[in-house]
Amino acid sequence: MGFPDTMERNDSELSSSGINVFLIAENRFLRETLARVLQKRAGISVVGVSRVTESVREEIAASHCDVVLTDCLTSGRDATIVSDLFEHIPQIKVILFGMDEDSDVFLKCVFLGVSGYLLKDASTSEIISAVRGVAQGEAACPPRLCMTLIQHLSREHKRNPKVSGQGDQGRCVLTYRQLELLGLVARGLSNKEIAASLHLSEFTVKNHVRRIMKQVDAEDRHEAVDVIRASGFLPGA
Repeated sequence: MGFPDTMERNDSELSSSGINVFLIAENRFLRETLARVLQKRAGISVVGVSRVTESVREEIAASHCDVVLTDCLTSGRDATIVSDLFEHIPQIKVILFGMDEDSDVFLKCVFLGVSGYLLKDASTSEIISAVRGVAQGEAACPPRLCMTLIQHLSREHKRNPKVSGQGDQGRCVLTYRQLELLGLVARGLSNKEIAASLHLSEFTVKNHVRRIMKQVDAEDRHEAVDVIRASGFLPGA
């Protein structure tokens, strides 16, 4: 019998300290196998299983999960689904699995906000350990890539200590969608043009711009662009 692609949460089966996981994977066999393995582990409940669909974000929100476990950034996929999750469910924790040991991709995912980054050769026990650790507020990534992040932050601090310094932490914590939007601002696009490009309403774009300006303590949108460009986090900068 196949494992269903969507599962309803059964609160009577969950403990108060249980971890609710939503699994997203393109390969059906992988979805079914990994879901079964997770479901058998004490303290872990699989509250949703799906491939990438247009409605998956709504399914995740409705599941009230603690952790999203996904391979959606493999096979050349972009970060849209993950950035949308953080935009609409900011408290969500995301673990990527099946990833390559690529420093650039890893850093992009870290800045996107993921809590876990597991390689293609990660074992079942490593995936389960990552789920439990991330649910408790820890991060999960290979030690070598962790060193990549440390070295990157060290270089950025040396290049621009004011932006990287403790007093300016808010300048480097924009979401991927905010950075994407700011990149369009940097290209001189109007709010209307940005809205059309990102398939958002003009009102939403205006709110994003105001929020970005507040986060980076900028007087206007152009100063916000200058601040983030100086930090090295602006796409295409």
